[in-house]
Amino acid sequence: MECSISMKGTGTQLAKAGFAVYGIDYEGHGKSSGLQGYIRSFDGLVNDCSDYFTSVCERRENKTKMRYLLGESMGGAMVLLLHRKKPTYWDGAILVAPMCKIAEEMKPHPMVINVLTQLSKIIPTWRLIPTQDIIDGAIKNPEWREQVRNNPYCYKGKPRLKTGYELLMVSLDIEKNLHQVALPFIVVHGGDDIVTDPSVSRSLYETASSRDKTFKLYPGMWHALTSGEPQESIDLVFSDIIAWLDERAMPSNSRSEREHKAGNDPRVIALHGEKATC
Repeated sequence: MECSISMKGTGTQLAKAGFAVYGIDYEGHGKSSGLQGYIRSFDGLVNDCSDYFTSVCERRENKTKMRYLLGESMGGAMVLLLHRKKPTYWDGAILVAPMCKIAEEMKPHPMVINVLTQLSKIIPTWRLIPTQDIIDGAIKNPEWREQVRNNPYCYKGKPRLKTGYELLMVSLDIEKNLHQVALPFIVVHGGDDIVTDPSVSRSLYETASSRDKTFKLYPGMWHALTSGEPQESIDLVFSDIIAWLDERAMPSNSRSEREHKAGNDPRVIALHGEKATC
């Protein structure tokens, strides 16, 4: 997926709620350079995103604002790794059907995984991984499904070998380290999601060391909660997300207010109520 079309609805909803929203297409995704659908190294993507979003937050107009990360599916895994990279930098996270574990229904047989893992070292860009059609399995709304199929910036082929390997390794790593998640977060997941496993989102909620955590499970909803459901379902999900954000981005919680109380330079003045969501 990509930012300018696929995630436009998310950006619009948050902007209407008063948040500044920034996004980036990963290398090999959307309008960014690189072979489409190819992830050479997930660590490289994490570094790219960390550098970009940190630069956004350090701009003069954003420096005193609260910093939130939002990630959907693979983006949810990205958010958790960005938090791991800078454990105290981010004020909170919104995780939408996060890829903490790839659902068993989407995985090839273990023997096939072993063979493909070896092949990924030799022919990393080849599209050989046998999987179900993720668009059919993720998106309930047939009109949005067709829009995604017709979006030239969305990759729609079989996963490339190295891409599949990187996603599998990342999901296994995250699943083993859910207890390390310490920032405030809300995780939302569709009860009928067959792409990422909703039971692992529940495990994240139960296992994370964060003292401020929320888990919302939506019975009957699929994977694409913010775009691929009927409009009334999408509105419900965004209502929960925005309510969670508003409660934590109150003027009294502004970054400069907290830094002032901690004894930092009182000449830094915040425009209270301003919020930045990356």
